[in-house]
Amino acid sequence: MTAPEGRGKAESVSTNSTFRILHVSTGNVCRSPITERLTRHALSVRLGDRLTGGLIVESAGTWGHEGAPMEANAEVVLADFGADATGFVGRELLDEHVIRADLVLTATRDHRAQVISMGHSAGLRTFTLKEFTRLVRAIDPTTLPDPHEGVVERARALVRAAAALRGWLLAPSPDADEVYDPYGAPITFFRSIGDEIQQALDPVVTALTGVPARR
Repeated sequence: MTAPEGRGKAESVSTNSTFRILHVSTGNVCRSPITERLTRHALSVRLGDRLTGGLIVESAGTWGHEGAPMEANAEVVLADFGADATGFVGRELLDEHVIRADLVLTATRDHRAQVISMGHSAGLRTFTLKEFTRLVRAIDPTTLPDPHEGVVERARALVRAAAALRGWLLAPSPDADEVYDPYGAPITFFRSIGDEIQQALDPVVTALTGVPARR
């Protein structure tokens, strides 16, 4: 049986022609699946239904429910945004996932700390989602490589620029970089978390692709 996209055996490192984005939460059944599939959807809309220019989007959980489907309410949220939930399989975060990731975006600061504690020189490429959004907003897009020459190099440059800004552009409050866990909550809370994630992803995907969202 063929593994779903991004669920096969990991290579030791990303190739120069690809850029891997890894979304991390706790169980890999709510927040990170929503973020993974919203990112894929946004990339597909902006870059077309192809291999998104070498950008590969995955997710995992620090206490991931290996082999589990995403929560039903998470599927509803994705449907609200027109994103595809099919074929998702939960997985536990492993060293190999961190090793091959070019950018790790976590739901919370605790998740970020856990990823960094795994080693693999992950510190400069691991951010909370909202932290990365804040840093990306401060980066002049004209200083990044032209996306028409390849989004992979642009993505690598974006991560370097964000890492350089991290110590200069701090969160306005301790909770500003958190996406709270909707596990077990009603659909209304899931939808509010979905809106938070979507709003945080929009400037990130714009910066990665050089293509603004359609309004």
